[in-house]
Amino acid sequence: MARRYDYYGYYYKPTQPIHTEEGIKARSKKGKFVKNWWAERWIKALERLVDAGRLRRGQRYARQGQVISIEETKSGIAAKVQGSRRTPYKVSIKIDPLTEAQWEQVIEVLAGQAIFTAQLLAGEMPQDIEQAFAQAGLSLFPETSQELVTDCSCPDWANPCKHVAAVHYILGEQFDQDPFMLFRLRGRTQDQILEALRSRRTEAAGEAEEIEEEAVSLAESLDLFWGSSQPLHLKTNIKPPVTELPILKRLGQPAFLSDDLIAALGPAYRAITQAVLKTTFSDEPPATDDGAGAD
Repeated sequence: MARRYDYYGYYYKPTQPIHTEEGIKARSKKGKFVKNWWAERWIKALERLVDAGRLRRGQRYARQGQVISIEETKSGIAAKVQGSRRTPYKVSIKIDPLTEAQWEQVIEVLAGQAIFTAQLLAGEMPQDIEQAFAQAGLSLFPETSQELVTDCSCPDWANPCKHVAAVHYILGEQFDQDPFMLFRLRGRTQDQILEALRSRRTEAAGEAEEIEEEAVSLAESLDLFWGSSQPLHLKTNIKPPVTELPILKRLGQPAFLSDDLIAALGPAYRAITQAVLKTTFSDEPPATDDGAGAD
């Protein structure tokens, strides 16, 4: 077996964990720990922070059942891992929750994509949900060591240690079964997210109904554009001309007529004027003289 040295270059004898039957044994016996893409992303977030040797020992601890318990807390995850000492080590994994304003941005993006809303309402994790978080300028998964804070009560100087790695792997398997745990660690429960999405859908439906009502109102207005829904009343003020029979006088006496033009046509013009006024300002039909003939 290869000799191991600590951070300061001193040799130390490898220790073996105390076997326990109370632990949570990983379902994975070899190869990949998780199946779904979101759990795989969680594992990769750990692998960026832990050296390969501690990762391998963490996998071995997870598969041997050395992780005794995992519990969700307000600030993240609290776990216990049975190591080489009689008292199990206490492990904590903390992830910064998103703020109220940040979650509002995420919900707005999710609600704008019908496929996201449909899958989440069906209890599924959308394949491209990371894009929704990215569009809001955020990330569902921790991307830096500042976002993923780990701690262990073991004497190992390295952090994350093999005990933290073991908890991380078991947690990845739990993500496989419950993808909404990711949301809870980021500050929102499944019910809160679904309720927010339903609320957005209701608001959108109300807005669509208002738009439809406005469209109907506009169409009705267009139908009445060239007409009027109310009776049309016009005020008129008809006065007799200053000069009587102005047209006849403007035409003058024609050369082909021996009789006086005004004397000949004046009575007819006056009669026509009276008939027009009577027809226009009276509901009675104009009188007709069926027996009258042209001279």
